[in-house]
Parts: sequence; structure tokens; C-alpha cells
Amino acid sequence: MLLRLLVLVPLATLFHSLCFLLDYLLFPRLWRQTVERPVFIVGHARSGTTLAHRLLAADGDTFSYFLYWELFFPSLLQKKVIRGLGRIDAWLGGPCMKKLKAWDDRTFGRYRHIHNMSLWNAEEDQFVMRAAFVTQQWALDVPLMHRIDQFHVDQMPERKRRRWLHHYRECVKRQLLLNGGDRIHLSKNPVMCGWVGALIEAFPDARIAVMVRNPHQCIPSTLKLLEVSWRGKGWSREQYAASLRVMTEISFESFHHPRQVLAAHPDTPHIFVDYRDITNSPRQTVHAMYEALGLPMTPAFDAWLQAREEHERGHKGTFEYSIDDYELSPARIEEELDDLFDAYQWPRQTAVDTAANPTSKAITSGVPA
Repeated sequence: MLLRLLVLVPLATLFHSLCFLLDYLLFPRLWRQTVERPVFIVGHARSGTTLAHRLLAADGDTFSYFLYWELFFPSLLQKKVIRGLGRIDAWLGGPCMKKLKAWDDRTFGRYRHIHNMSLWNAEEDQFVMRAAFVTQQWALDVPLMHRIDQFHVDQMPERKRRRWLHHYRECVKRQLLLNGGDRIHLSKNPVMCGWVGALIEAFPDARIAVMVRNPHQCIPSTLKLLEVSWRGKGWSREQYAASLRVMTEISFESFHHPRQVLAAHPDTPHIFVDYRDITNSPRQTVHAMYEALGLPMTPAFDAWLQAREEHERGHKGTFEYSIDDYELSPARIEEELDDLFDAYQWPRQTAVDTAANPTSKAITSGVPA
């Protein structure tokens, strides 16, 4: 880790900075590229943000988005070179692509029941800010969430906040130009629940979809996901306990903060999407999202949604967790989010547990991304 931080990260940052500079010299269209009416999907992790993102990403005539491999190469020059090498590889029969796909399956295959990852899937675009050391990847690698805060961007000093969002906008501009320059940027980031105000400030014509799911399901699942990541990198429970506590507090803010910001910006097109709706009636829910966000629904995409309906309905995974593993009780979840339990009529686990077994607070379930 120290080798990465002290040697590899500075060298990589220098390389990315040079490529960023060359982008404006080699691709003059970048000076005129705009980011118009982007769509941001936010919501607590494990609340259906990935499902919503990938459903909308299938509308390739409307949206531009980052594939996972593209997030590691933020410069337009880098992406163009890699795509060019890909075409050469395809002409030679695809030997490099075959090896990459084998590596992809070895690396991500065992985790796809938790989150369907692949180099060629649409993914959380905050990872593209890795070159500026602004990415939740560091939270997954090093349990220092109590020291390094990348969630509360709306509360950051204005100068730092504007610098972060300027860099993000520059990354988005390059991706838009790579994909033709005339599409709508589509973003999905749970961590950006704490960025909603900054996003509206940086992109005044932004449109926002907020995914909402029963917190009894998504909060413990997220804590477990983080723990799996930290344990896999050799950290002990004692070392990451403070970060788990910070993530617990952030979880509650992830439900409240987007609502508070959007209530203060009623002119920003937005929609709150119930996880149950997008899993039970994905086509109808996507239609509602398009209508609320002012997006055109093409016949081709609607036909794709209709064909996809049965596949996505009842979408679920096999990621197992128990709230008993954490310093968190169902009672506290319901107390912190009491108004939302009433609004969405989520089952209250405390009532269920009390009726069945007053001493039990375990919840074990399959949880999709």
C-alpha cells in the first residue's frame, strides 16, 4: 500500500496529467464540447442504482456513459489509443481480448453474485477521478473513512468543491466526445448522495433519479460489502471498526440528504424510484423515469424494455448478511428513518422480531446490487 501511495500514484498522476494536456492539443473539438442536461442516478448503495443505470444505459442512442475499463484511463488520448489497439487485436483474431476476458472472469467472477462487475459493463463514474485521488476506491482499499471524507462534498469549502467538480466535468466532457459528442451523460454513484447540491451547482440543467429501498435490506448489505473488501485486503476488524461506524452514519444521510437538497431545488427535474417498482415493473418504471426527467423514449428502446421485462422482474442476488454482525440494530434504523418507513410502508423489523422472538434481531436475505 505504501508503495502504491508514495511511488505508483504520483507517477500515474503525472502520466494522466500529461495526457490531459495533450487532449486539448490533439482534439480541438474538446474546447467546444459541452455537457448538457446530464442524468445522475443516486441512492444508498444496494438500492437498485446499478439496475437502473444499466437499464437506461441500454438506450445507447440517447446516453453516453463510462465502461469500467474506461474509468482507469480518464484521458481522451488514452481511450483513443486503447480502442485503436483493440481494432488491431480484432484484425489479428483477438488474442489479447481472449486473455482479457479470461482475466476478467477470474478477477470478478467470484464477486458477481454481489455486484456484476466486468471491464465492459457500465460502472460508477466517480472511479474516473482516481487520477485526482478523488474516488471511493480508496475507501474500499484502506479503511480510513473516519479520516478521509469523500461523501460530504456539499459541505466542503467552496474552492475545494469547485475544483473537484471541475475535474469531474472535464472527465465527462472527454467521454462524451469519445462517444460522438451529442449524447446525454448518464451517471450512477451511491456516494454522490452527498454531492447532490454540488452536482446541481456544477451542472445547472442536471436531472436526478434517487433510488429508494428498505434500509433493513440495503444498510447491512453495504456494511457487509465493505467488510468483505477490507478483509480481502488483510485489514482486521479492529482496524476497520471506526470506518464501519462512519459508514453507518453516512447510510442515514444517504436517505435524507438528496431529499433535503432537491426540496430546496424544486426546479431540478427529479424522481424518487422505489426499488420494488423497478424490480416488479421495470418497463413501467423506466417510462415513469423518462417522463419525470424529460427524456425521449424511442420505439426501439421501448421494444428492448418489453423484451427485457421478464428477465429483470424479480431481480435478486444471493449475497448473504446479518445485521447482528454490526453495531446497529433494526430499532435504530427505524428510529433514524421513521418518516420514510411511514411514507413507503416498509415492514418494521422490530415489530416482526418482537412478535416472533423478542431476543432476535437477525435479517438474512439475498440482496441484489
